[in-house]
Amino acid sequence: MPVSKAWQERLANAREQRIREQRWRCRLVNTRRWLDFAGNDYLGLAHDPRVQAAQAEGARRFGAGAGASHLVSGHLDIHDALEDALARWTGRERALLFSTGYMANLGVLQALADSHTAIFQDRLNHASLLDGATLSGARSRRFHHRDSSDLERLLSRSTATHNLVVSDGVFSMDGDVADITALGQLSQQYNAWLMIDDAHGLGVLGNNGSGCVEGFNSDTVPILVGTLGKALGTSGAFVAGDAALIEHITQFARSYVYTTAQPPSIAASTLAALTIVQHEPEHRLRLQQHINYFRQQAEALGLPLGNSHTPIQPLLLGNELRTMTWATRLTELGIQVGAIRPPTVPKGAARLRITLSARHTPSDIDRLLEGLESCLREDVVCPA
Repeated sequence: MPVSKAWQERLANAREQRIREQRWRCRLVNTRRWLDFAGNDYLGLAHDPRVQAAQAEGARRFGAGAGASHLVSGHLDIHDALEDALARWTGRERALLFSTGYMANLGVLQALADSHTAIFQDRLNHASLLDGATLSGARSRRFHHRDSSDLERLLSRSTATHNLVVSDGVFSMDGDVADITALGQLSQQYNAWLMIDDAHGLGVLGNNGSGCVEGFNSDTVPILVGTLGKALGTSGAFVAGDAALIEHITQFARSYVYTTAQPPSIAASTLAALTIVQHEPEHRLRLQQHINYFRQQAEALGLPLGNSHTPIQPLLLGNELRTMTWATRLTELGIQVGAIRPPTVPKGAARLRITLSARHTPSDIDRLLEGLESCLREDVVCPA
């Protein structure tokens, strides 16, 4: 089917917009200090000298890469040590490393679900969870965001042999947190497994930083996925659960079996980061202080904040052109934020996605607030 002229123009405009954004970033990175309020290094550990030193030492000791898949010869003692540490931290029997969070979600869902499975997903789940469900061949239904009544309605009608409920822990574009208690109760009531992807909660939430599932054991949340490239500041992901679950995923998750193992230097740096998370709660405390301060000041300015008390702070601008205008203004001030537009979010829900880090200083946040105030002062509400 030929591409229409309207679609050709739309694609050309999108390409031009991407080029302009790249040029802004390159220019500003080379000319001034760049304030990053777009990344996910929530505790600032990617820049911690101890984590950096552990990665360098890991490369010297084990080599720059693993050299093979985990099941061939790429799984080293350092991987074992990290998996054991992650299992203990999350209160699970075992953990299994993946190269990325996307690969973890695809692998877990493909290994556990098939055409006899019904998967029930929160409407705002991450794309990797939606894609994993599609690749598994299971029947998928999406319930309204954080709506346990809608989930119960769908579960009560299921005739599938197996039911699997899947949710983000912290939702990546809104920053709100899943109701783990309600999800766990409904899953047990309807004999379903519950899978939580706590990519943005691990290291940030909970008394010991083990995420939004802290206090919930494998009986309530039998399948826990976490990433290492957010609060832990490194790269990769893991799934944690009981021994039988992990053994099954080890043997049948294609994105685990058929790819090169995580570089051992990354495993070494992640172990160092995990030690810091467990023994230095002051990083989480400082991050929470930043979140409270930003929200207090943003509310005083009348900025359109979302309902989030996590490091992800969306400013709900609604209009795509308005969102890009604000992002451009901040870029000119040397401040990087995420400009999120459809199809990542629904039409009419464009926003600036601001993320806070323990590495920020109060003056950094004041600089961001000043930039946002100038955006608000100069704001022209654009047509949809």
